[in-house]
Amino acid sequence: MDDEVQQPEYEVGTGMLCVFGRQLKLFRERAGMDRAALGSLTGYSASTIASFEQARRIPPPKFIDRVDEVLHAGGVLSTSKDEVARAQYPAFFRDAAKLEAEAVVLHVYATQAVPGLLQTEEYARGVFAMWRPQLDEGVIEQRLAARLARQEIFDRRPAPHLCFVVEEAVILRPLGGETVWRGQLEQLLLIEEKRNVEIQVMPLCRQEHAGLAGPFTLMEMKDGRRIAYAEVQGDSRVHTERQKIRELERTYGSLRAQAHTPAESRLLIEKLLGER
Repeated sequence: MDDEVQQPEYEVGTGMLCVFGRQLKLFRERAGMDRAALGSLTGYSASTIASFEQARRIPPPKFIDRVDEVLHAGGVLSTSKDEVARAQYPAFFRDAAKLEAEAVVLHVYATQAVPGLLQTEEYARGVFAMWRPQLDEGVIEQRLAARLARQEIFDRRPAPHLCFVVEEAVILRPLGGETVWRGQLEQLLLIEEKRNVEIQVMPLCRQEHAGLAGPFTLMEMKDGRRIAYAEVQGDSRVHTERQKIRELERTYGSLRAQAHTPAESRLLIEKLLGER
């Protein structure tokens, strides 16, 4: 069945997936269906239905909507859709992913790799393949799909304001090889053309640098709340305390002043593409 292509399977599900799986099984049994019967009505095999119930696979949104309708669940299953979708992210990023999807302003400072929101599929796959300890292929596919899904932020209306400050070393580093690297630089140029996006490169030659404490993200929500997110080596923290956020906002302001302007950054990327 086409809907099952490249769906990763896991040995252990998250808490939300376990809850959804139990609810799915309860509604299926209440309807007097076996897994094969439910699968035939939703476009999935009995083994995949079992994986959903046992929290070994993440059910896609269209399956959740369809199965809620088929099992007459009255919205009990479909209302879990957003929380189930969050389970596709590693645990340390789930809260940040939800906030990011709702932010009206996003300021990102990146030091090691091109920010996930800007990555091509090939570059992102290369990043996950380099992860240590190594990730299983199924986990790579799942995280890749999740990362690309985050890029729907560029299609949101009204459009959020997105600003990225990226270290020059990041765009010089050919992660994934020459072809992947060139494709990624071309992607940066395409995204930078959007009116709501600004990309600035922090040059290696700067003698002053405000971001030596590491990467972070600043978010502003619809209700005016300002939130910061910082991550290192799989450990992360969402900051809501005003003093900390003010400090990071000042840091980001200095970073933008020290970095190339968006126009200068574009010229630098174009020059790199022309030289190689």
